[in-house]
Amino acid sequence: MFPPPGTYFLNYVTYYTAGSLKDKDGNNAIPKFELDALANVFRVVHVTKSTLLGGNIGMQAILPLVHLEVAVPGRSQSNNGLGDLVISPLILSWHSKNMHYAAGVDVDMPIGAYDKNDLANIGRNYWTFTPIVAATYMSDSGYEISGKFMYDINTENNDTNYQSGNEFHVDYTLAKKIGAYSLGAGGYFYKQVTDDEVNGAKHPNDGNKGQVFAIGPQIKYDYKNMAFSFKYQKELLVENKPEGDKFWLSLMYAF
Repeated sequence: MFPPPGTYFLNYVTYYTAGSLKDKDGNNAIPKFELDALANVFRVVHVTKSTLLGGNIGMQAILPLVHLEVAVPGRSQSNNGLGDLVISPLILSWHSKNMHYAAGVDVDMPIGAYDKNDLANIGRNYWTFTPIVAATYMSDSGYEISGKFMYDINTENNDTNYQSGNEFHVDYTLAKKIGAYSLGAGGYFYKQVTDDEVNGAKHPNDGNKGQVFAIGPQIKYDYKNMAFSFKYQKELLVENKPEGDKFWLSLMYAF
Protein backbone atom coordinates (compact mmCIF):
# COMPACT_ATOMS: atom_id res chain seq x y z
CA MET A 1 0.00 0.00 0.00
CA PHE A 2 1.58 3.28 -1.13
CA PRO A 3 1.18 6.02 1.49
CA PRO A 4 -1.03 9.15 1.27
CA PRO A 5 0.43 12.51 0.14
CA GLY A 6 3.57 13.44 2.07
CA THR A 7 7.29 12.69 2.34
CA TYR A 8 8.61 9.49 3.91
CA PHE A 9 12.01 8.10 4.83
CA LEU A 10 12.49 4.36 5.09
CA ASN A 11 15.59 2.52 6.25
CA TYR A 12 16.03 -1.22 5.79
CA VAL A 13 18.74 -3.34 7.37
CA THR A 14 18.81 -6.71 5.64
CA TYR A 15 21.04 -9.77 6.03
CA TYR A 16 21.09 -12.66 3.58
CA THR A 17 23.09 -15.84 4.06
CA ALA A 18 23.31 -18.87 1.75
CA GLY A 19 25.29 -22.07 2.13
CA SER A 20 24.44 -23.64 -1.22
CA LEU A 21 24.08 -22.77 -4.89
CA LYS A 22 21.40 -24.86 -6.59
CA ASP A 23 21.38 -26.12 -10.18
CA LYS A 24 18.34 -26.45 -12.46
CA ASP A 25 17.30 -29.66 -10.69
CA GLY A 26 17.60 -28.18 -7.19
CA ASN A 27 20.86 -30.00 -6.39
CA ASN A 28 24.05 -28.38 -5.07
CA ALA A 29 26.01 -27.00 -8.03
CA ILE A 30 29.20 -25.93 -6.20
CA PRO A 31 30.57 -27.65 -3.07
CA LYS A 32 31.32 -25.43 -0.05
CA PHE A 33 29.64 -22.40 -1.61
CA GLU A 34 29.04 -19.55 0.85
CA LEU A 35 27.44 -16.15 0.39
CA ASP A 36 26.77 -13.47 3.03
CA ALA A 37 25.32 -10.05 2.26
CA LEU A 38 24.60 -7.26 4.73
CA ALA A 39 22.95 -4.10 3.43
CA ASN A 40 21.62 -0.85 4.77
CA VAL A 41 19.11 0.46 2.27
CA PHE A 42 17.98 4.10 2.18
CA ARG A 43 14.62 4.86 0.58
CA VAL A 44 12.89 8.23 0.15
CA VAL A 45 9.26 8.39 -1.01
CA HIS A 46 7.34 11.53 -1.95
CA VAL A 47 3.64 11.53 -2.81
CA THR A 48 2.04 14.71 -4.14
CA LYS A 49 -1.55 15.91 -3.95
CA SER A 50 -1.59 16.17 -7.75
CA THR A 51 -3.43 13.42 -9.60
CA LEU A 52 -3.23 11.62 -12.93
CA LEU A 53 -5.89 9.15 -14.09
CA GLY A 54 -7.48 9.60 -10.66
CA GLY A 55 -4.37 8.51 -8.75
CA ASN A 56 -1.94 10.51 -6.65
CA ILE A 57 1.41 11.17 -8.35
CA GLY A 58 4.46 9.96 -6.42
CA MET A 59 8.14 9.15 -6.86
CA GLN A 60 10.94 7.42 -4.95
CA ALA A 61 14.66 6.67 -4.83
CA ILE A 62 16.40 3.66 -3.25
CA LEU A 63 20.13 3.34 -2.55
CA PRO A 64 21.83 0.39 -0.75
CA LEU A 65 25.11 0.37 1.13
CA VAL A 66 26.41 -3.21 0.93
CA HIS A 67 28.95 -5.57 2.50
CA LEU A 68 29.26 -8.75 0.42
CA GLU A 69 31.26 -11.94 1.02
CA VAL A 70 31.45 -14.86 -1.43
CA ALA A 71 33.46 -18.09 -1.14
CA VAL A 72 33.92 -21.06 -3.47
CA PRO A 73 36.53 -23.84 -3.30
CA GLY A 74 39.97 -22.24 -3.63
CA ARG A 75 38.78 -18.64 -3.72
CA SER A 76 37.00 -16.06 -1.56
CA GLN A 77 36.42 -12.32 -1.70
CA SER A 78 34.63 -9.52 0.12
CA ASN A 79 33.62 -6.07 -1.07
CA ASN A 80 31.99 -2.98 0.43
CA GLY A 81 30.32 0.02 -1.15
CA LEU A 82 27.25 1.59 -2.67
CA GLY A 83 25.02 -0.68 -4.70
CA ASP A 84 22.95 0.18 -7.74
CA LEU A 85 20.56 3.15 -7.50
CA VAL A 86 16.85 2.56 -8.12
CA ILE A 87 14.60 5.46 -9.06
CA SER A 88 10.87 5.49 -9.74
CA PRO A 89 10.08 8.79 -11.47
CA LEU A 90 6.32 8.22 -11.66
CA ILE A 91 4.16 6.16 -9.31
CA LEU A 92 0.36 6.41 -9.29
CA SER A 93 -1.66 5.31 -6.27
CA TRP A 94 -5.40 4.94 -5.67
CA HIS A 95 -7.24 4.44 -2.39
CA SER A 96 -10.75 3.41 -1.38
CA LYS A 97 -12.22 2.22 1.92
CA ASN A 98 -10.76 -1.29 1.79
CA MET A 99 -8.69 -1.42 -1.41
CA HIS A 100 -5.43 0.33 -2.25
CA TYR A 101 -3.59 0.17 -5.60
CA ALA A 102 -0.34 1.47 -7.05
CA ALA A 103 1.46 1.26 -10.39
CA GLY A 104 4.80 2.52 -11.66
CA VAL A 105 8.16 1.67 -13.19
CA ASP A 106 11.45 1.17 -11.32
CA VAL A 107 14.70 2.00 -13.13
CA ASP A 108 17.78 0.18 -11.78
CA MET A 109 20.83 2.32 -12.58
CA PRO A 110 24.21 0.49 -12.56
CA ILE A 111 26.29 2.82 -10.37
CA GLY A 112 27.59 0.12 -7.99
CA ALA A 113 31.18 -1.13 -8.22
CA TYR A 114 31.68 -3.93 -10.75
CA ASP A 115 34.65 -5.84 -12.13
CA LYS A 116 34.16 -8.86 -14.37
CA ASN A 117 37.10 -10.58 -12.66
CA ASP A 118 35.65 -10.16 -9.15
CA LEU A 119 33.84 -12.92 -7.30
CA ALA A 120 31.88 -10.51 -5.05
CA ASN A 121 30.30 -7.77 -7.17
CA ILE A 122 28.09 -5.20 -5.47
CA GLY A 123 26.89 -3.66 -8.76
CA ARG A 124 25.36 -5.60 -11.65
CA ASN A 125 26.74 -3.44 -14.50
CA TYR A 126 23.49 -3.41 -16.50
CA TRP A 127 20.24 -1.48 -16.51
CA THR A 128 16.93 -3.00 -15.46
CA PHE A 129 13.44 -1.60 -16.11
CA THR A 130 10.66 -2.96 -13.90
CA PRO A 131 6.95 -2.27 -14.42
CA ILE A 132 5.12 -2.73 -11.10
CA VAL A 133 1.51 -3.21 -10.02
CA ALA A 134 0.64 -3.49 -6.32
CA ALA A 135 -2.60 -3.99 -4.37
CA THR A 136 -3.63 -4.21 -0.73
CA TYR A 137 -6.96 -5.30 0.73
CA MET A 138 -7.62 -4.18 4.32
CA SER A 139 -10.76 -5.60 5.88
CA ASP A 140 -12.83 -3.72 8.46
CA SER A 141 -11.71 -6.28 11.05
CA GLY A 142 -7.98 -5.68 10.38
CA TYR A 143 -7.03 -8.50 8.01
CA GLU A 144 -4.59 -7.62 5.24
CA ILE A 145 -3.76 -9.28 1.92
CA SER A 146 -1.06 -7.54 -0.13
CA GLY A 147 0.76 -8.34 -3.36
CA LYS A 148 3.38 -6.47 -5.38
CA PHE A 149 3.83 -7.83 -8.92
CA MET A 150 7.03 -6.98 -10.84
CA TYR A 151 8.54 -7.83 -14.23
CA ASP A 152 12.26 -7.13 -14.72
CA ILE A 153 13.48 -6.31 -18.23
CA ASN A 154 17.29 -6.60 -18.18
CA THR A 155 19.83 -5.13 -20.57
CA GLU A 156 23.17 -6.68 -21.53
CA ASN A 157 26.30 -6.51 -19.37
CA ASN A 158 28.69 -4.97 -21.90
CA ASP A 159 31.80 -6.13 -20.00
CA THR A 160 30.86 -9.80 -20.33
CA ASN A 161 28.40 -9.86 -23.26
CA TYR A 162 26.02 -11.64 -20.87
CA GLN A 163 22.34 -10.78 -20.76
CA SER A 164 20.19 -12.06 -17.92
CA GLY A 165 16.70 -13.18 -18.88
CA ASN A 166 13.57 -11.27 -17.93
CA GLU A 167 12.20 -12.06 -14.47
CA PHE A 168 8.74 -12.13 -12.87
CA HIS A 169 8.52 -11.82 -9.10
CA VAL A 170 5.90 -11.18 -6.43
CA ASP A 171 6.18 -9.91 -2.86
CA TYR A 172 3.24 -10.89 -0.65
CA THR A 173 1.88 -10.37 2.86
CA LEU A 174 -0.94 -12.01 4.84
CA ALA A 175 -1.44 -10.29 8.19
CA LYS A 176 -3.83 -9.33 10.99
CA LYS A 177 -3.74 -5.95 12.73
CA ILE A 178 -4.09 -6.16 16.51
CA GLY A 179 -3.90 -2.73 18.11
CA ALA A 180 -0.61 -1.11 17.13
CA TYR A 181 0.79 -4.44 15.90
CA SER A 182 0.41 -6.28 12.63
CA LEU A 183 1.25 -10.01 12.74
CA GLY A 184 1.44 -12.41 9.85
CA ALA A 185 3.50 -14.09 7.16
CA GLY A 186 5.13 -12.86 4.00
CA GLY A 187 7.73 -13.59 1.39
CA TYR A 188 8.32 -13.66 -2.33
CA PHE A 189 8.13 -15.81 -5.44
CA TYR A 190 10.64 -15.36 -8.24
CA LYS A 191 10.61 -17.02 -11.68
CA GLN A 192 12.88 -16.22 -14.61
CA VAL A 193 10.76 -16.39 -17.76
CA THR A 194 13.27 -15.92 -20.60
CA ASP A 195 16.72 -17.43 -21.17
CA ASP A 196 20.05 -15.95 -20.19
CA GLU A 197 22.18 -15.25 -23.26
CA VAL A 198 25.96 -15.29 -23.76
CA ASN A 199 27.24 -13.46 -26.87
CA GLY A 200 23.67 -13.49 -28.18
CA ALA A 201 23.20 -17.26 -27.81
CA LYS A 202 21.11 -19.18 -25.26
CA HIS A 203 23.02 -20.09 -22.10
CA PRO A 204 24.22 -23.73 -22.39
CA ASN A 205 22.63 -24.60 -19.03
CA ASP A 206 19.19 -24.73 -20.68
CA GLY A 207 18.93 -20.94 -20.41
CA ASN A 208 20.08 -20.85 -16.75
CA LYS A 209 16.60 -19.82 -15.58
CA GLY A 210 16.31 -19.10 -11.86
CA GLN A 211 13.48 -19.80 -9.46
CA VAL A 212 12.84 -19.34 -5.74
CA PHE A 213 9.92 -19.23 -3.29
CA ALA A 214 10.33 -17.72 0.18
CA ILE A 215 8.06 -17.54 3.22
CA GLY A 216 8.38 -16.56 6.87
CA PRO A 217 6.88 -14.68 9.83
CA GLN A 218 6.75 -10.94 10.16
CA ILE A 219 5.68 -8.33 12.70
CA LYS A 220 5.07 -4.59 12.39
CA TYR A 221 4.58 -1.99 15.10
CA ASP A 222 3.10 1.47 14.47
CA TYR A 223 4.05 4.36 16.77
CA LYS A 224 2.83 7.88 16.04
CA ASN A 225 4.42 8.86 12.67
CA MET A 226 6.76 5.84 12.61
CA ALA A 227 6.53 2.13 11.88
CA PHE A 228 8.98 -0.65 12.73
CA SER A 229 8.98 -4.13 11.22
CA PHE A 230 10.93 -7.38 11.36
CA LYS A 231 10.79 -10.23 8.85
CA TYR A 232 12.42 -13.62 8.45
CA GLN A 233 12.16 -15.43 5.11
CA LYS A 234 13.26 -18.99 4.25
CA GLU A 235 13.98 -19.84 0.62
CA LEU A 236 12.54 -23.03 -0.93
CA LEU A 237 12.06 -24.61 -4.39
CA VAL A 238 15.30 -23.02 -5.60
CA GLU A 239 16.69 -23.51 -9.10
CA ASN A 240 19.86 -21.94 -10.57
CA LYS A 241 20.26 -19.59 -7.61
CA PRO A 242 21.70 -19.52 -4.08
CA GLU A 243 19.39 -20.97 -1.41
CA GLY A 244 19.42 -19.16 1.90
CA ASP A 245 17.74 -17.20 4.66
CA LYS A 246 16.87 -13.52 4.73
CA PHE A 247 16.34 -11.22 7.71
CA TRP A 248 14.83 -7.70 7.51
CA LEU A 249 14.59 -4.89 10.05
CA SER A 250 12.99 -1.67 8.84
CA LEU A 251 11.98 1.81 9.99
CA MET A 252 9.49 4.12 8.31
CA TYR A 253 9.30 7.81 9.30
CA ALA A 254 6.62 10.16 7.98
CA PHE A 255 7.60 13.84 7.92
